[in-house]
Parts: sequence; structure tokens; C-alpha cells
Amino acid sequence: MAPPLYYCPPECLAHEPGDGHPERPARITAIAEALAARGGLGYERRTAPAATREQLERVHTPAYVERVRTLGTGTLSEDTVVGPGSYDAAAHAAGAACAMAEALVAGDGRVGFCAVRPPGHHAATDTTSGFCLFNSVAVAARHALAELGVRRVLVVDWDVHHGDGTHDIFRDSAEVLFASIHQVGLFPGTGALSDVGVRAGEGFAINLPVPDGSDEDTYVSLLEHIVVPAGEEFGPGLVLISAGYDAHRDDPQGGCRLETSSYAELARQVRALGEHVGAPVGAVLEGGYALDALAGSVVATMEGLAGDEPPDSVAPDFVTSRAASHIGHHWTL
Repeated sequence: MAPPLYYCPPECLAHEPGDGHPERPARITAIAEALAARGGLGYERRTAPAATREQLERVHTPAYVERVRTLGTGTLSEDTVVGPGSYDAAAHAAGAACAMAEALVAGDGRVGFCAVRPPGHHAATDTTSGFCLFNSVAVAARHALAELGVRRVLVVDWDVHHGDGTHDIFRDSAEVLFASIHQVGLFPGTGALSDVGVRAGEGFAINLPVPDGSDEDTYVSLLEHIVVPAGEEFGPGLVLISAGYDAHRDDPQGGCRLETSSYAELARQVRALGEHVGAPVGAVLEGGYALDALAGSVVATMEGLAGDEPPDSVAPDFVTSRAASHIGHHWTL
């Protein structure tokens, strides 16, 4: 059986937003230490090159890519800081996501995880915010569609913040089904349940806002009763997870109540979906800023992806029933 795959380019440590910034290199070292303490969980570690300009420019405008490359030290938005090593770090983060997609589609593994930074899901075509530089998941999805023979990609985003950049990039596309579970009322303020995409992409955005204090049962209910059936009907050739960990109860960036163990269950739900449709599943790190919670939750995710334990089942709750009344117009739930 092909081993699970792990990507963590050392270049991702070179992005230095400055003292006190929550998106810091220690995020990666904390994950590395937690993974080492578990003996690597049987994952095969692989290297990855930086994303090429062609790969990046399938998602971002040439002017935006060049701005990130040449800015040196400065800001792309109020909270998104760039330093001398930032372009290389972000290009390697996107390159790792592309390399993982290549390996998974080729059958080298059925699941994979990219422990990369900076995060990417707030980066749109020519703008960004929320600590993000290049949208690694979007770059990998477009690479799979353009070069790897994949016809459809499912993106599942469980970061506590809405992945507005990914949503905008694929807003009018039927090749990517974007499903996001995120806390209502947080930055960036997008991701309403009624925002289902436009033109050819109408119905191909599933935005699932949850209230402050939402716990594992709500997340699992939304995955089991909305994302999984829609994903099965969509029939992706590749599943990518924007794996953020700021919905953890210990993370200061949000108000949700997921436990470390919750992420193993979320991973099992998505892994089982991939198995059912015959598609590999790869996760790419997004947010998560409480170091112990982040590291433990990444390890739990990797265990859930690589294991064979079936996912749990929960009854649909009010949040799920309300969401189904919207999403059910586009998918059989």
C-alpha cells in the first residue's frame, strides 16, 4: 500500500512577519516536534520545488506575483507583512501543494499533508489579506486541472475564517466545488450561506457559516449531511483540504470549540468521502496560532487521514437543517 505523504519545505521558515505576529515560524517547528514525538506516523517525507511563475499565474495576476517577489520588506495589506524571505517561502508553500497533487494523482499515495506557511486561502487573484501571500490550495487545484488530467477538484476549507480568496478565484467555475465551514461574524466577513457562486459556478460554492461556540457535532453534521453528499454527487478526481486550526477551543483567533481530537474526525469524514469517489485527499496548512493546539491538531488530522477507522455519524442539527434548505437547491442531500 502506498504510504501517506508529508511535505514541509524548510524554505517556509524564511517568512518573518516580525515579533509578536501570530503567523510565525514557530508554527512549523511546533508541528515538526509533535510529529517527531509520534515517530512520523508512517508518513513518507518528500521534498518540493518552489511553484513556477506559470503555476502561480494560473491563479494570480503577473503584476501581483511580481509585487510579492520584489516588495522586499513591506506590507501587502494591514495584517500581511512581507520580508526578504517571504516570496521564497510562499512559492515553496504553493510548490509543495502542487507536488503533493502530482504525487497523489499519480498514485504515489492516497493521502498527504503539507505543513507549509504562510497560509493562502485569503489570497485572491490580485489582492490579499489575513497573513496570506499565494493561495497554495488554489494553485494546486488549477495545476491539477491544467496539467494532471483532473476534471474536477473538491476543496474543503475548515479554517475558522472564510476562505474568501479561494471562493473568489473559483466563484464562476464548475470545475471546483468549494465547501467552507467558518464562524459567522469573523474576518473577512464573507461566506454567507446564500453566496453559492455565479454564472457557470452557481451552486459550486457551499458556504456554511456557524455560530460562535460551535463544536465538533456541528462541524461533523455539516460535513456528513451536506459536504459529503454534495461531494459524492460532484465526483472529484482530487480532494484538497484548506486545513486551518483556529476553530480549536484554545485558539485566540476564533470562538469555536473544536477539540484536538475533533480534527481527526473531520479528517476521517473527508478521507471516507475520497475513498467513496475514488479520489486522493491532500491537506494544506492554513491558520492555527495556539502552538500546542495547532501541533496536536495537525497530528490528529494526519492520523485521521492515514488511518482506516470509519467516520462517526451524528444527527443533523439546526445549523445543518438551515443550510440544507439552501444547498439542497443545487445538490441532492
